[in-house]
Amino acid sequence: MGIFSGRHFPREVILWAVRWYCRYGVSYRDLEEMMTSAGRAGRSHHDSHRWVQKYAPELDKQTRWYRQVPDWQASSWRVDETYIRVGGTWCYLYRAITAGGQTLDFYLSPKRNVAAAKRFLAKTLRSNTITGSPRVINTDKAPSLARAIAELKSEGICPQTVEHRQVKYLNNVIEGDHGRLKRILGPKGAFKNRTSAYRTLKGMEAMHSLRKGQGAMFAYGQPNPDAVIVSRVFEAA
Repeated sequence: MGIFSGRHFPREVILWAVRWYCRYGVSYRDLEEMMTSAGRAGRSHHDSHRWVQKYAPELDKQTRWYRQVPDWQASSWRVDETYIRVGGTWCYLYRAITAGGQTLDFYLSPKRNVAAAKRFLAKTLRSNTITGSPRVINTDKAPSLARAIAELKSEGICPQTVEHRQVKYLNNVIEGDHGRLKRILGPKGAFKNRTSAYRTLKGMEAMHSLRKGQGAMFAYGQPNPDAVIVSRVFEAA
């Protein structure tokens, strides 16, 4: 049975709602109004929430191959964390991109410490094994990131050849990328819990990557390559 079996709305409608929510600065109630205007009355914002929680992680999983960064573009990493509101408290969204702005990975943590930085960096290294290890990782002056990289090297998870730089202006590219992602987050309001936040962020980061052009070559010049790729990967689902 497919992952859309048992749903009361067609796959195309569900994918449209999930894709729009994860790509644009809209709320669930905005989607409800848009669907009603398009003649899809009877669908509430609660449906959209359930769809995003179910299919945003699938969106990340199914498009990951298309979003891979070529090794020649991924030799220099930019690593940083930003803040998002979850359940009334601030959590830390660790993110890594290339010097050219392509997304590598992300990790949501309730704490900003060495353990969280290590989990994030180890996860990013694992998820980019095809690309290979970076030549350099640039961070800000946060001591937790420096210690995490040193410990990963001593444990053999990060190659000793990887250079760690702490040059603030080189991280301007990821600071700008944080800003673009958080502008999409703004109209949605705060997340209620970390589970909901992490599932939603998987879809948002996937669409953010596709929007930046990662995987565009697989759309073969068609307009809206992100929509083309999402539709293609879910064709048989």
